[in-house]
Amino acid sequence: MDEPESGRMWKVGELATEAGLTVRTLHHYDRIGLVCPAQRTYSGHRLYAEADVRRLYQVMALRQLGLRLDTITELMAGAVDVTQVLAAHQDFLAAQLTAIQDLHALVSALTATTESRPATSAENFLELIRRTVMVDDTVKKYFSENQLAQLAARREEHGDEQVRRIESGWAELIPKVDAAIESGVDPSSPEARALAARWMELLEGFHGGDASLRENLYRMQADNADRIESEFGGPSPAQIEFIKAANASR
Repeated sequence: MDEPESGRMWKVGELATEAGLTVRTLHHYDRIGLVCPAQRTYSGHRLYAEADVRRLYQVMALRQLGLRLDTITELMAGAVDVTQVLAAHQDFLAAQLTAIQDLHALVSALTATTESRPATSAENFLELIRRTVMVDDTVKKYFSENQLAQLAARREEHGDEQVRRIESGWAELIPKVDAAIESGVDPSSPEARALAARWMELLEGFHGGDASLRENLYRMQADNADRIESEFGGPSPAQIEFIKAANASR
């Protein structure tokens, strides 16, 4: 929108067109006392002066920041401190950004799963969402916001392809550990130690060597072992005990 011409008056339709707004929006701004016309014609039509248009510029700029109309009204009336408003709005935007990142991660996980199950029905898809959200809520109980940010950054750094390799690594390893347990393989044998080494390597991909992340991961596993095994296929307590014994002999 161009700078207003000094002494010019704008009809509501003209101002709406120049500002890229609707007439209805300008009417609403007038009703709530946010941007009111300086004059009205004998027939009641709104006429906006240069000062009104400048005020509209300010409102539009604040709206671009995502501020609510009631907040803008208070701000422009001098009823609230601009620094406090912007600080509070920054916190609000940060929370929104986190929520969007969480939603993006959820959609990515669902997309990857449905791609591997082309025949997924609507009922199974809803169940998949329920289970995925449940996992997400469980994870948040055991990891701080800072740790979750670390995990998200590491996932971004690794890329989807590396994440898929880690996931497929677990899918290959767990059945091998099961087979070793069923066959009575000695946990101190080279075969068992090799399985344990691969297990720890895959865990490293999650916690990146961070002791706090590793401890919280183990605590989450211990507290939710039955549900993790029944709903997500493991690891089972027997598998973990086998790996612990094999690691002890390394």
